[in-house]
Amino acid sequence: MRSHHRAFRCLAAGGLLAGLLAACSSAVQVTGSPDAPSTAGLTGIHKIQHVIIVMQENRSFDSYFGTYPGADGIPMRHGAPAVCVPGPAGRCIRPYHNPADVSGGGPHGLKDAIGDINRGKMNGFLVQRAKAARTCKFAQDPQCAAGSSRDVMGYHTAAEIPNYWAYAKNFVLTDHMYEPVKSWSLPDHLYMVSAWSAKCASASPMSCVNNIGGPDKGKLVGQAVAQELSTGTTSIDMAWTDITWLLHAHHVSWRYYVQQGSQPDCANSSALTCSPVQQRASTPGIWNPLPLFEDVQQDHQLGNIRGLGAYFAAARAGTLPAVSWITPSQLDSEHPPASIHQGQAYVTAVINAAMKSPDWNSTAIFLSWDDWGGFYDHVVPPHIDHNGYGLRVPGIIISPYAKKGFVDHQTLSSDAFLKFIEDDFLGGARLNPQTDGRPDPRPDVRENAPRLRQPDQGLQLRPAAAQAVPAAHQPGDRLIVGPAVLHRRTGLRGVHGAAARLRVPGGRSPQTPARRAGRRVTAPPQAATLARASRIRRAYSAASSSLA
Repeated sequence: MRSHHRAFRCLAAGGLLAGLLAACSSAVQVTGSPDAPSTAGLTGIHKIQHVIIVMQENRSFDSYFGTYPGADGIPMRHGAPAVCVPGPAGRCIRPYHNPADVSGGGPHGLKDAIGDINRGKMNGFLVQRAKAARTCKFAQDPQCAAGSSRDVMGYHTAAEIPNYWAYAKNFVLTDHMYEPVKSWSLPDHLYMVSAWSAKCASASPMSCVNNIGGPDKGKLVGQAVAQELSTGTTSIDMAWTDITWLLHAHHVSWRYYVQQGSQPDCANSSALTCSPVQQRASTPGIWNPLPLFEDVQQDHQLGNIRGLGAYFAAARAGTLPAVSWITPSQLDSEHPPASIHQGQAYVTAVINAAMKSPDWNSTAIFLSWDDWGGFYDHVVPPHIDHNGYGLRVPGIIISPYAKKGFVDHQTLSSDAFLKFIEDDFLGGARLNPQTDGRPDPRPDVRENAPRLRQPDQGLQLRPAAAQAVPAAHQPGDRLIVGPAVLHRRTGLRGVHGAAARLRVPGGRSPQTPARRAGRRVTAPPQAATLARASRIRRAYSAASSSLA
């Protein structure tokens, strides 16, 4: 077996339930697990034997990485944003640093994407946000607070999302990653697994027609969820072919991991808030569409849709499947009004589990956000077909093969993840009606789009050995809601991590290492915002954020 020596450092994951928030202050040398599968003899893309797609919610590239060095970020002049977006009253607002842990965002349906892009002017964000304000449903929604509508122009830095910036610094940041369709979460997730969004009249694939908003813009999915919860049956057919059809035919293992809790988006894509809808592995939904696909049922693959706890168990055991998708609940999704600290902590825990796994030496993690969430971005999306692309979203590629600090400027979308999977595991087979053995009337083969690139430019796959990179590590893999967030140093120089004072059921909250050492720890300036976030989360949460 070929061992990889790499620096192993901590990225503190706020909200990790293990009773511990140990900090690694110095690097130690470690090697791959003795029982890790060898990649010796494998070449190029095939050195990657485990692809993990981690999909979060509702952030534009500029809102997270608009000031990241070397990236195609917010246009600046003399250190200040050079762009100004007009509001409905005519007054323009420039992008500004928003330190808040919770923000409202804006509507993010098809008409909102068209309005935000505004024929390539990229200046409709405040106007669309003002139109959506009338759909507010409860007073604690930050969208309803006076003056909060401007937060669609806000951006975050390493001060608020230190781990994401640390991942970008130590792995690969993609600055031209677009949502695959100029729409919202449901069609984005349909594209993520099938490269299409359609509506079908029956269980026949040929009965499907193009539908950019998803089946009845999500209303049928909401009905299917309600029917599943009450009767155990569903009332909708997603009959076109998805990637699991090809994976099953080629005997390639896959899992779709779902965190139990509430659903991260509303069935009405232009609404800013909605009542929480239950989400779990056995329940179809906006973020868990695979149970509704006819081919998944026909192939008897429903058992491959698992709770998130199964992912952590597989990572520990070194039994990760070839392809994994991981989807959060609302509280950990970063979908407004969710806490970005909490979402970052959840993602860190997911990534840490992969890095600690015996499978790490042959793993690539594709971390992205499904849509722009109404937040400002300055780049005009390229036209691929009638459906997309949509607006730009953040993307990070994390792997022992990643080129440290590389910024990938290629045109990418979640279609590129499918293309990578197809080229790595399926011999280049595509979701193509002419060749996949299950024809449907999709308008094009998205993976073959001329402008779409392969997301491997940031992976150093040619040398025999993987590049040594710092890995993030944190003991424990159980998450719990922890509303008190404190700042503390991580092992990565100049980067602050989000550490939580944990609330353990049936016991006292463990103290942070700084408190145990007798040092005074003060809350960050946004403490009032965090308290507000906690109130909002309680309004959402009859649902649990516990892992299942």
